[in-house]
Amino acid sequence: MAKSSSLNVRVVEGRALPAKDVSGSSDPYCIVKVDDEVVARTATVWRSLSPFWGEEYTIHLPLDFHHLAFYVLDEDTHDDVIGKISLSREAIAADPRGIDSWINLSRVDPDAEVQGEIYLDVQMLEDTRGRCLRCHVLQARDLAPRDITGTSDPFARVFWGSQSLETSTIKKTRFPHWNEVLELREMPGAPAPLRVELWDWDMVGKNDFLGMVEFPPRVLQQNAPSGWFRLLPFPRAEEDSGGTLGALRLKVRLIEDRVLPSRYYQPLTELLMASVLGPAEEDAASPLAVLEELTLGDCRQDLATKLVKLFLGQGLAGPFLDYLTRREVARTTDPNTLFRSNSLASKAMEQFMKLVGMPYLHEVLKPVIHRVFEEKKYMELDPCKMDLGRSRRISFKGAPSEEHVRDASLGLLTGYLGPIVDAIVGSVGRCPPAMRLAFKQLHQCVKERFPQAEHEDVKYLAISGFLFLRFFAPAILTPKLFDLRDQHADPQTSRSLLLLAKAVQSIGNLGQQLGQGKELWMAPLHPFLLQSISRVRHFLDQLVDVDGEEEAGGPARALVAPSVIVREGYLLKRKEEPASLTTRFAFKKRYFWLSGEALSYSKSPEWQMRSSIPVSHIRAVERVDEGAFQLPHVMQVLTQDAAGVLHTTYLQCKNVNELNQWLSALRKASAPNPDKLASCHPGAFRSSRWTCCLQAERSAAGCSRTHSAVTLGDWSDPLDPDAEIQMVYRQLLLGRDQLRMKFQEGPNIDSSPEADAGVCPDALARHREAAVRLLEVLEDLDRAHEEFQQREQQRAALSPLGH
Repeated sequence: MAKSSSLNVRVVEGRALPAKDVSGSSDPYCIVKVDDEVVARTATVWRSLSPFWGEEYTIHLPLDFHHLAFYVLDEDTHDDVIGKISLSREAIAADPRGIDSWINLSRVDPDAEVQGEIYLDVQMLEDTRGRCLRCHVLQARDLAPRDITGTSDPFARVFWGSQSLETSTIKKTRFPHWNEVLELREMPGAPAPLRVELWDWDMVGKNDFLGMVEFPPRVLQQNAPSGWFRLLPFPRAEEDSGGTLGALRLKVRLIEDRVLPSRYYQPLTELLMASVLGPAEEDAASPLAVLEELTLGDCRQDLATKLVKLFLGQGLAGPFLDYLTRREVARTTDPNTLFRSNSLASKAMEQFMKLVGMPYLHEVLKPVIHRVFEEKKYMELDPCKMDLGRSRRISFKGAPSEEHVRDASLGLLTGYLGPIVDAIVGSVGRCPPAMRLAFKQLHQCVKERFPQAEHEDVKYLAISGFLFLRFFAPAILTPKLFDLRDQHADPQTSRSLLLLAKAVQSIGNLGQQLGQGKELWMAPLHPFLLQSISRVRHFLDQLVDVDGEEEAGGPARALVAPSVIVREGYLLKRKEEPASLTTRFAFKKRYFWLSGEALSYSKSPEWQMRSSIPVSHIRAVERVDEGAFQLPHVMQVLTQDAAGVLHTTYLQCKNVNELNQWLSALRKASAPNPDKLASCHPGAFRSSRWTCCLQAERSAAGCSRTHSAVTLGDWSDPLDPDAEIQMVYRQLLLGRDQLRMKFQEGPNIDSSPEADAGVCPDALARHREAAVRLLEVLEDLDRAHEEFQQREQQRAALSPLGH
């Protein structure tokens, strides 16, 4: 039995931010932090006080996380902090639907910027002189940096009643080792709490607060604390700036659940798999039919993703999608509305394309998207948006006019659209077989439902509506959200991408709406678009001309094969033990590839000789403090060889986003590995000591916790069938009462809603039997969860107090 915890976070937009630049504007970006770990950084939105980011993250978390924080900064030589929002775990979990609102930014109070833990061992002793409290202050880790060097000079101060004692100060470290015992005698009066404060010593000015822990007298008397304890800020209410620092619109939802052993889910899994193999149109009581009827809003997309992964893992993604599309097609009377809503069928196909087809999307679109970003050409067809002053960059004889701008923009747009269309129509052989088979089933289903000559295009539109309108066009419009770029586009490039996305949408609509609506200014592109439509029809015919009834290879254990490259790019690698080289020359540029099998690298992508690190050897992947090499964005990959010896590879990324992406990818690739490290050194062993904790032994135990549970969700996440079907079970519980009323509580068959619709009694009897079986399976899972919860409560009652 395990527990899972994840956060769905969307940083939507900001408003009324204060101006930080002399131009009266700001260049804001947002950092997302879970406890002491930076997990994401949005792109910078240039010259804006009301930035729109629209960036979404799924953050997989350890179960003991405490709070989520958002910091808004202005990008500059020394980035200025504009404000922050801090959300406790309790505040996020208070509403199962999560948080979706505007929240005012607050000022950053240094005394509240606390992180890290302290290790204490407390004993209550009694002798002839009375009671004595012995506080053994061993060490602390991951303290907040208070000095410009990125370290602190920490000391501890212990309070008990009216007495206090201090440890020594350890200079230049966030991982101090004191190993000092402080003894305090009990004074007359009421029992007093124990409070331990950590401070950063400053030679000039006042000391800086690093955090505190406090234990009430009851805990000291019953079970004296011993172990690691999280540092907390001084108790105080967070001050709301009243909107003077602006606000962020955030969407945050915490998903926590108990995941049972696989055997408990087997009956529900079998019901789900059986439901896609029966007649879809008649189904009314299978788990899928219940889910389709009841799931609404944001939950529908989450559920669609889980279901697609679940059926992919069973090798039944094709029948699953066919089941949903047949039900959707059977309900549709007007072919013009087919798949236009956000139904479970539409969402499932959309998520299926993202999960299976992301490498294909990158291969098709990345070269042209890269050109658009690098060339930064000014393009505009809408007269209302033309900036003739900006268009002077385009070479004209004489003053530019709207006609000149339109003609030049048309040439540029077709210069980009041509390669896009060429890449798409020439990509039949590169499209994943699973996608082609799904489109083949969809094509056949729609063709059978709308066989009339006047509906000849419907079978094409059903496929192009997904492939062009829900896959290619959104990726062109917002490349960062599809991992095609690391940064959002600037305003001019964003407008160019919008024009290209509109054109690709028109092609995907097979020109049906050309010349209609408000965007008549797109007319100059119509000849090119019309010429492309016949090529697209031919492409779609080829796409569905594929043999096979199901995905080759049967059930899948992962979305991508172990040999498939899930991340690649240039990184700086530190040479092994560069004894005589300065740090600047110790890191060399290398090209890296990561698959489920190995982390490989060479001098360049074309270089034939490669070195590699087996993924199975990885024991931890962690950040490295900037002070270790005086370099930012460094990570370490700790591996263990056959002899049990640990080795460390240091890699530098170009920015914090790239660092987070590589950390997440490496952690997920090595997730199944045994013997993962619980701690490591976030510094480096240099000049005969660790730069982090100042220990002189290279073999000294790690001074910081590892963060293997903190990862970012993406298309290449490994399949987790138990967690996926647990979410399906939770969704089915929401419809249990409705299912009972519909099929069990009526006095006879004829009283059910289906009887009024003319459904035959035999079908109703089958529906009722299926409903009874589903309700039994849900009740069995209920009992299993209750039993595990009771065991957890019993264990908690026996565990020691205090931590």
